[in-house]
Amino acid sequence: MDLSIVVPIYNEEESIPELVSEVRNALSEAGLTYELICVDDGSSDRSLEILTEMSADDPTLRVCELRRNFGQTAAMQAGFDSAVGRIIVSLDADLQNDPKDIPAMVTKLDEGFDMVAGWRAGRKDTFLNRRLPSIIANWIIGRTTNVRLHDYGCTLKATRRELMQQIDLYGEMHRFIPAIASLAGARICEVKVNHRARRYGTSKYGIGRTLRVILDLITVLFLQRYLSRPMQVFGLWGLVLSFVGFGICAYLAFMRIVYESQLADRPLLTMGVLMLLAGIQLVSLGLVADLLTRTYHEAQHRRPYFIRHWISGGESTLVEHRPGPPTA
Repeated sequence: MDLSIVVPIYNEEESIPELVSEVRNALSEAGLTYELICVDDGSSDRSLEILTEMSADDPTLRVCELRRNFGQTAAMQAGFDSAVGRIIVSLDADLQNDPKDIPAMVTKLDEGFDMVAGWRAGRKDTFLNRRLPSIIANWIIGRTTNVRLHDYGCTLKATRRELMQQIDLYGEMHRFIPAIASLAGARICEVKVNHRARRYGTSKYGIGRTLRVILDLITVLFLQRYLSRPMQVFGLWGLVLSFVGFGICAYLAFMRIVYESQLADRPLLTMGVLMLLAGIQLVSLGLVADLLTRTYHEAQHRRPYFIRHWISGGESTLVEHRPGPPTA
């Protein structure tokens, strides 16, 4: 099968029939075989009922019902886990993404890329509460992760299945998929895609998600730079604080012994002691984090690397799954 189209659904009863029809028309014209995986994320309207009815007459439509509303990231992960196509495409259900862009993204992917991200160059959203925060977020994410994309928030992406199988998403991490994929050495590009105004309902997003995006960005940065060596971040700052605190305490001890200065009323003494203790705590935290990291990798039989191909006898074989437990 060529494609697995993963669509998270949350209260989109009005757009679902058009979505299924547009996907069918766009991919049939391109001659691509596909499955459409719609993940109902605890919808309170008739979304699940409509999907169930449509799946009875459409063999390409698969419906996944989650027990409750887990959020877009969890819904997308559920779809990715069950996908069988050689390429996984993520798509919004609100009809703002155009399924006609998918064949061009697949063509771009076949040029040797591992992921093609959509860029909503002509975005049809309000500026103040949607586009402006997005512009700022894209700039910050690109600068901090060194994965420079114009549009991290566009759900429309095409990714090779063997890459997506090595990615786990939590929290609100769906917008950071390119940054997380870069950890596996993915070749990433972006293409301009058509973005349409919302036809039905209201957006599930708002400026209130900004703080959660910042927190998840901190997590991504830690995963990107220090997952396999947490002591490098905790221990470094711990040593800096310890040396500064020790220096302050040594200076005050010298002043007390040589010049008999009074220290009880000097705030510098408190700061020195606090910095020394904080440094010791950070070094200790780094040791604990190192142990947890070792457990994290070994318990899941993970390795601190990702393999793209095995080559033997002049033939290349894709690695489609995570490394499993060693066999005898």
